[in-house]
Amino acid sequence: MKKIKLLSAAALLAMSLTALTGCGDKKSSTGEVKLGGDFKTDLIKVNIWDNNQKAGLQKIADEWSAKSGVKVSIEVVDWNNYWTLLEAGASGGQMPDVFWMHSNTVQMYMENDLLLNLDPYITADKSIDMSRYYEGVKNLYTRKDGKIYAVPKDHDTIALLYNKAIFDKYGVEYPKDSWTYEDMYEAAKKITQASNGDVYGFALDTSNNQDGWYNIVYSYGGKVVTDDHKGTTLGSAEGKAGMEMVRKLLTVSAPQTVVSETSNDVLFKSGKVAMITQGSWMINSFYTAENANDYAWAMLPYADLNGNGKCEKNERWSSYNGLGWAASYNTKDPNAAWGLIAYFCSEQGQKEQSQLGVTMGGMYGVSAEFANAFKGMDVSAFTKIEEEGSLFFRPYTRNTPVWEDALKKKGSFLDAWQNPSDPAVMAKACENSQAIIEKAIAAE
Repeated sequence: MKKIKLLSAAALLAMSLTALTGCGDKKSSTGEVKLGGDFKTDLIKVNIWDNNQKAGLQKIADEWSAKSGVKVSIEVVDWNNYWTLLEAGASGGQMPDVFWMHSNTVQMYMENDLLLNLDPYITADKSIDMSRYYEGVKNLYTRKDGKIYAVPKDHDTIALLYNKAIFDKYGVEYPKDSWTYEDMYEAAKKITQASNGDVYGFALDTSNNQDGWYNIVYSYGGKVVTDDHKGTTLGSAEGKAGMEMVRKLLTVSAPQTVVSETSNDVLFKSGKVAMITQGSWMINSFYTAENANDYAWAMLPYADLNGNGKCEKNERWSSYNGLGWAASYNTKDPNAAWGLIAYFCSEQGQKEQSQLGVTMGGMYGVSAEFANAFKGMDVSAFTKIEEEGSLFFRPYTRNTPVWEDALKKKGSFLDAWQNPSDPAVMAKACENSQAIIEKAIAAE
């Protein structure tokens, strides 16, 4: 989830966390489990990185506070500083009591026992049934030895956002759920050409893989990381076909130099771009925008692999990810930290999260109200894709940022993204990227 800007010092992060293994008293056991009252603290400090979610989460937390007598203070820290501060706390300071975990970093934190082992609490707490949570998110926060270090907070999906006013101006038909990626390409091409480049038909931020090119690769049958997390098929015929569509879209889209300077979101809101793909975690940003009445959502297009003109479930794919609620290994009151986590992740808390439009839940079957949380804007594309398409969990390995960062550099996809005119450059980039990922996984 999140507007991901990858950790710039991925290798340093890995080394520093590994070095922490011998520091302090990192207990893998939780001690005595006491559900309910008799807490040792009157304040739980919580860190998150998305300001759009703060108000809703604080409302839910305040409900727990009214029952527990423990106040909850939620602080929003921007993405990069979030991990810097968390690492500093793990190195000998004080981490927040409760915080979000993410697929980029959780493996390192779990391996080094920097998170509270939640198993004893889950076993004792009847309100938490782990079988009810999205499998990919649940598996992400489960260590190899079976211990659970975070409970799924949410899940997210991706959809196509478009500006109706731009489509009207250039006489192009609105996106439909029946669109293929070829249809999307043709529409983007018409708008870019009709405006003489004043408005771009599409903008793709190639640095944001989850809400962008990952979905195209999987729709064409490729996999950035195989299901066993031990390889990739980016260099296969299917992987190359997906990245060839990415290349074609980039030829009629805002140049990457422009996107990197301005961002696809800003370009869209300023009326310079007709379409972008975005994650459900960003809905509120567009819902509250100045020209929100012009904005609408459609499901991601599909790849008509069998040529029958109909979308099969395996031809339309959306990535999904999920944050986890975790607690520090040295929180001053593990029982209170667990109480808050359990309330956030209970069926009631998860449903309320969806009803408030915070995010869709991390539990199956609790997100029906999410589509109705934004009055006047139809966001059902995010929930429909789970029924009419397929979901894949955001690719990760033990040290995801190492290869994710490498894919953005020369020798991988950078040249093809910056100069997408040559199909051969993209095909070679796919082969190079396959080797990069395989080498990174082998070194883990």
